[in-house]
Amino acid sequence: MYIVVEGEDPGYDIFVNGRALARNEDAVERLALRLEVRPLIEFFSADENSMSLLIEEGAGNRELMHRLPPPQWYAAGDGLVTVEALIGALEVEPQQLGSDGEQVLAELLEYRRVLEKTRERDLRWHLAVSWR
Repeated sequence: MYIVVEGEDPGYDIFVNGRALARNEDAVERLALRLEVRPLIEFFSADENSMSLLIEEGAGNRELMHRLPPPQWYAAGDGLVTVEALIGALEVEPQQLGSDGEQVLAELLEYRRVLEKTRERDLRWHLAVSWR
């Protein structure tokens, strides 16, 4: 799972390593629901670029490219509410996500960094998925 920021170049590094988050998506979603915040997966949107990458990786259907709805964009502050809640819970007890807890926490800290910069610049974002 990675962050896409609206526009061509937001002027800052948006790279995040979301592999552990993707592997643990179900557990992270359950944790978000327990914390009464919006699950990260609800910030997912498929845009043309991310769908092209999925098709190149052997997933997805090329025919769907022509029927994609417009990408959904979200306020960075909304994502930060979720990310901050998850960070707070995992800083106290990372093992609640098993052996990946520390890695998920590290990735959430990367998400926070990017979303804070996105909010500062009043830009919008969404999550995308890569199968690699």
